[in-house]
Amino acid sequence: MSEIVSRLTWMVLVVVSGLLAECAWADAYKLTNGETLNGEVLPTSANDQGVQVKTGEGQYQRVPWANFSQEDLKGFVKNQRMEPFVEPFIEPDPQAKIKRTEVHIQEPPRLERPARQSLFGAIFSSSVGVCLVLVLYGANLYAAYEVAIFRARKPGLVCGLAAIPGLGLAATIAFLSMPTDVKPSERSAEPAVPEPTPKVPAEAAEDLNPMHGQGAKHPDGLKLAATEAPKSTMPETVTYKRGQFTFNRRFFETKFPGFFGVIRREADRDLVLVFKSSRGEHIAQRISRIAANDLHVQVQKGQASEEVMIPFQEIQEISLKHKDA
Repeated sequence: MSEIVSRLTWMVLVVVSGLLAECAWADAYKLTNGETLNGEVLPTSANDQGVQVKTGEGQYQRVPWANFSQEDLKGFVKNQRMEPFVEPFIEPDPQAKIKRTEVHIQEPPRLERPARQSLFGAIFSSSVGVCLVLVLYGANLYAAYEVAIFRARKPGLVCGLAAIPGLGLAATIAFLSMPTDVKPSERSAEPAVPEPTPKVPAEAAEDLNPMHGQGAKHPDGLKLAATEAPKSTMPETVTYKRGQFTFNRRFFETKFPGFFGVIRREADRDLVLVFKSSRGEHIAQRISRIAANDLHVQVQKGQASEEVMIPFQEIQEISLKHKDA
């Protein structure tokens, strides 16, 4: 009986020691839900979803990385196998976060402002200002020269006064405001002396008689027998030939716009159009209709008028003339 009790005691001691050894060998992990997980983390099973934890003999449990506490995750990051999977879930310290998001403001380079000075000092302190002053000075002298010529003044006097600093522009304006210096000519100052009348010999007096020549004008405005024929008041005839001009609708609308109206204007009332074509010659008083390839003209035949169609291709020549020409 005592032997059986000793064997049972020995077995209980073995089981208890095994449990104690297992508890000493397993780790405790604090989860975010407040629970504690005892077991061994298997680094080789780590992936994006989490890691497997051995909770007992033949018992495994996959735990997501988000369920582990920050302390456990910081311990896992020391393992080279689990580091790339654990690092995104570790929250940085506030100080490290501040340093990472800190914005360094750099002042841009700025030009130095020049020292305050007077207007003339600022103008003559730069080459651009000096060039501008010289250009204005030369322009004032040129304006003074032009004013001197325009007002008939001495250019030396006007330009000399315009060259004085502080007086230049005022002198130019003053001479421009003055009236033009017009001097009376020497010829007009002298009294007019009548020229002596040349003596004509008696033999040549008869030849100098203005009444002898044919077509000579009488001193009183009377004309003698031979007079010039009055010039004709009819307008000249204008001719348009094929080859020199293209006969189409635009040609007639631009060259003869007055022939399209029923009532003719006073200026071209007595003008007619003479068409020479393969069908004959037509004297048109008016263009009644016009199309893309032909036109209709109104011609006079005796006491009546007639409308004639003329294709553009058959027109050889067009003349614009007076009806009595």
